[in-house]
Amino acid sequence: MRGMAMDGDRAARRGRARRLAVTVMLVLFGSSAGCASCEEAPTTGYEHLNDAIQAEMAKVGLGPGDVFEVTVFGEENLTRTLRVSPEGDVHFPLIDRIHVAGLTTPEIEALIRTRLQDGFIREPSVTVFVKEYNSKKVFVLGEVEKPGTFPYSAGMNIVEAITLAGGFKASANTNYVVVTRRTADGDQRIPIPVEKIIEGLATNFVLQPGDIIYVPDTLL
Repeated sequence: MRGMAMDGDRAARRGRARRLAVTVMLVLFGSSAGCASCEEAPTTGYEHLNDAIQAEMAKVGLGPGDVFEVTVFGEENLTRTLRVSPEGDVHFPLIDRIHVAGLTTPEIEALIRTRLQDGFIREPSVTVFVKEYNSKKVFVLGEVEKPGTFPYSAGMNIVEAITLAGGFKASANTNYVVVTRRTADGDQRIPIPVEKIIEGLATNFVLQPGDIIYVPDTLL
């Protein structure tokens, strides 16, 4: 009888050990799966890039289809919005056709200023503001309703791009959206917490032409 009792105790201990091992495995597996599905991008640390992006945009040359506004101080009749033709030209009062394809906004300002000074206006003050970069694109891929390529617009941010792509799918990891950006030093990948931006808990992220926005699945 005593031997049978000892055998029963050992069997019970083995059973408890097996149950404990299974419980530990489930906890570990569940934790790792949870981390994969709930990974979030930092809500700070990328804001400084927005100012840098704006500075870089001033270096971007215009192309066909781009739209910009020209303001000549004190000359309201010369202030107008222009679209770059397929040939890369625009028509401007007094100076007729000018070729702007490949030129940056400071270069276009200088060109118009020089042409206006040539017998039309003494020391004109000219500013150029780009309203639409239709020749430039951004890409939105992954867990969105309508992935694809979309025209870049001045000051475009990541929330606007996601909206153009139809918004998130239910399976999207909305707080770990990755922006891939080409730089002189190679591709830069920036994780962005888009849902927290929408909730007002993080700063919005300004895009630049050529950015690739990837929305991962919560299971990745």
